[in-house]
Amino acid sequence: MRYWAYFAAKLVAAGALLYGLLLSLSWMWPPAPPVFTYIPPRFGYDLGFTLAVLVWFLLCSGTLYLIVWDQRYRCRVCLRRLRMPVETGSWSRMLQFGLPRIEYICTYGHGTLREDEFQISGLANAEWTPHSDDMWEELCASSKDPGEPT
Repeated sequence: MRYWAYFAAKLVAAGALLYGLLLSLSWMWPPAPPVFTYIPPRFGYDLGFTLAVLVWFLLCSGTLYLIVWDQRYRCRVCLRRLRMPVETGSWSRMLQFGLPRIEYICTYGHGTLREDEFQISGLANAEWTPHSDDMWEELCASSKDPGEPT
């Protein structure tokens, strides 16, 4: 739940900042003097204002992209950035080892994020695997005999 609350908080903060920037842009740009009784809208008729709104829109789009990109590489439990990318698989030995993937881990052992190294269709989602709270149990599991009781 904290993961999505943090994402929503980043979106709200960026939205408030960018909306304030749009309001200051509208405040700083003087409206055109009235011609007769009709005042034309600034967006379509004033080239400078239209370019400024275009730059603002590109800034909004880039900010949204960066927020989603940053959120994707955060731990789902502690919200820290995932570290230590490890490449698994091989293109030349794809049938033996599987598709090349990149794994990121939380440095506090909360989980692992696995994603394909190369995505053509864009349909492959990253796979988050949570780890148990007892880190030593997972580390010692490979050294135990299969018949030994836990």
